[in-house]
Amino acid sequence: MTASASDPSTPPTTATAVRLDGPWTHRDVAANGARFHVAELGDGPLVLLLHGFPQFWWTWRHQLTALADAGYRAVAMDLRGVGGSDRTPRGYDPANLALDVTGVIRSLGEPDAALVGHDLGGYLAWTAAVMRPKLVRRLAVVSMPHPRRWRSAMLSDVGQTRASSHIWGFQRPFIPERQLVADDGALVGRLIRDWSGPRLGEGGAEDDLAVYRRAMCIPSTAHCSIEPYRWMMRSMARPDGLQFNRRMKMPVRVPTLHMHGSLDPVMRTRSAAGSGEFVEAPYRWRLFDGLGHFPHEEDPAAFSSELIGWLKDPEPDR
Repeated sequence: MTASASDPSTPPTTATAVRLDGPWTHRDVAANGARFHVAELGDGPLVLLLHGFPQFWWTWRHQLTALADAGYRAVAMDLRGVGGSDRTPRGYDPANLALDVTGVIRSLGEPDAALVGHDLGGYLAWTAAVMRPKLVRRLAVVSMPHPRRWRSAMLSDVGQTRASSHIWGFQRPFIPERQLVADDGALVGRLIRDWSGPRLGEGGAEDDLAVYRRAMCIPSTAHCSIEPYRWMMRSMARPDGLQFNRRMKMPVRVPTLHMHGSLDPVMRTRSAAGSGEFVEAPYRWRLFDGLGHFPHEEDPAAFSSELIGWLKDPEPDR
């Protein structure tokens, strides 16, 4: 199934909306008490790709082929509650979602993985590297600061608070879910367009947006996809949130590549930059000029080249 075959006017099902055809294979794996859908391609060291909001595994379609061609086992998973993975009634705090990620690594039969996370997936990749360091070989984060840096920016930077207005809007009951699925997921398309740089319009973007719109309209997806953001905001003054923030003081001790688009309107560059203070290992900051919140889709060739070059570097320096 190609992107152009997606038609928002028909009721979506998980099979048609999520298990899109390509050179990859689809399967389900069990981890942390739930079932997770993954798309995988290639053989070699495992690279596990984690999507952000409002997307699912398909956001990594370009990187799956590029990584496989470069000699890696590339696996893109759907996070809990999204895409083809289980939609559980609870378990959307970052600590549990990070255990989903490390559980999938084990279920794939691998000793460790290089984690690549975008947006919420990046937040979880930071968390997994702290919570289960032996399972994370390397860390690459896209468009997301370290969780402690994110928390600080959300509380003290008026500019970042304004840029993240959608997250504040998620705190309302029921309304955000209805907005995300209204008009066949039209809001999903608008968010991706608004958050991207000028290159998004190249190469059939409307067909790509239709894929994301259909996936969001699968029942319960809208609710589950915003539950992590509700926890992140509502827990700030709660014991569980304060405990998580303290836990994240523990430094990341694996080589880290931090990538960001210079035009990202959702996560400001000043919010993301400086996350290296939480890394006690080689840390590389890469800013993509002219790209927005989705550099891996806006310029997949440049992004994949940067990522693969860093993965193959035996001694990534600062």
